[in-house]
Amino acid sequence: MALPVRSGRQGRGPSGDPFAELAAAFDRVEKLWSALPGLGPTAGWSPFADVEETDDAYLVEVELPGVKEDEVEISLRDGELTVAGEVKERQRAGILRRQSRPVGEFAYSVSLPSEVDQEHVSANLDKGVLRVRLPKSEASRPRRIPVSTAA
Repeated sequence: MALPVRSGRQGRGPSGDPFAELAAAFDRVEKLWSALPGLGPTAGWSPFADVEETDDAYLVEVELPGVKEDEVEISLRDGELTVAGEVKERQRAGILRRQSRPVGEFAYSVSLPSEVDQEHVSANLDKGVLRVRLPKSEASRPRRIPVSTAA
């Protein structure tokens, strides 16, 4: 049985780049999203993050490679932590063939299930990872209740 043979640049974009058609499809989808209010490129993107709960605090780690301390804004309101900022596109000397790292405005929000001691919240940006420690308020910390036997 003979199998079909592909020849030439079939399945490739006009430049011969096999990913050109895929990139064009992404561009079309982005244009469709941008037509909807609040969902276009101005809506930004959300960085990867981990949220950990311990007995006395919430620990939030957000990946922000290349972002400086003065380019990040952290706010806490009504139990919701928001980390926002902007990753600026850097100047390039050559031609950018592919770009998979996001640029532009970003925002990450998480709702915390219990009250936070807002006076003692701390944040540290080191090696592209923002670490925010949000201590729980005394009233929301778990307490051990002793069990006694009935007499």
